[in-house]
Amino acid sequence: MTTFSAQVAWKLGEGSFIDGRYSRGHNWTFDGGITVPASASPHNVPLPYAVAENVDPEEAYVAALSSCHMLFYLWIASKKRIGIDSYVDDAVGVMEKVDGRIMVSRVELRPKVGYTGEVPSRELEEHMHHQAHELCFLANSVKTVIEIRLD
Repeated sequence: MTTFSAQVAWKLGEGSFIDGRYSRGHNWTFDGGITVPASASPHNVPLPYAVAENVDPEEAYVAALSSCHMLFYLWIASKKRIGIDSYVDDAVGVMEKVDGRIMVSRVELRPKVGYTGEVPSRELEEHMHHQAHELCFLANSVKTVIEIRLD
């Protein structure tokens, strides 16, 4: 069994907690020592109580799914000895009400891969993305529909 940890820390600054007029800004600190400023999304909590420039949980969720997929895709390509020199994914998550509950119901991964040497066929590329999706720990952990859109 493997475990993962993160510290999430918030402290009341200025404002009125009881009236809901307080900053949602907080920090995520990870075991490697990096601290990421986080906040509720301005889509959910109005400014100035949300901190627009901080990462919100919904963005982090989309990024984590994209990152997990990418890492498995790169691993599969390396095992197949297919050279890659870049990978960019403009991933998008869709939040909506499903069965009376608001959730991130769908995430579209839109990877653009730069290959070195011979470019794999579209069929092989699609197969590798399918394999990456099947192997991704996070994709296996959620009920969000994850779609891979290739140009």
